[in-house]
Amino acid sequence: MRTLRPAIVLTLLALDRATKLWAMRDLRVHGPIPVLPFFDLSYVENTGAAFGMGRGANGFFIVVSAALIVILFRFLRRWSQTDLWLQAGGTLVLTGAIANLYDRIAYRYVVDFLYIHYWPVFNVADSCITVGAVMLAWGMKDPPKTEKAASR
Repeated sequence: MRTLRPAIVLTLLALDRATKLWAMRDLRVHGPIPVLPFFDLSYVENTGAAFGMGRGANGFFIVVSAALIVILFRFLRRWSQTDLWLQAGGTLVLTGAIANLYDRIAYRYVVDFLYIHYWPVFNVADSCITVGAVMLAWGMKDPPKTEKAASR
């Protein structure tokens, strides 16, 4: 997993950037695009966190995101390569946090554009965070192994 991690992170960061740039260029100008009866592409500038909580607290979210990134880097280095759920989940959360942190620093908001009706608008990075968090929770049902414990 360690050898794949940089490629996964860079690929997902590129996908997130490309889709957000497209949303900023096209969706901001042309408005929502209905895709399915329950799904639209709709441009939103999110100054808060999930579900619109903490609107306008960009500085706070920059600090929290940066701290989360540092913590995840440390844990990813300590978790055993045999804990694939933890490695993959942590990598996804890390990638999503980096992508949204970039937006917060560059624009002072996060670009969201995926709208499943009756759910908050989100983006690729948010999807990485959500899927990664579920994988981390699944992987933590058993105590995580460190590299030292796995080698015994």
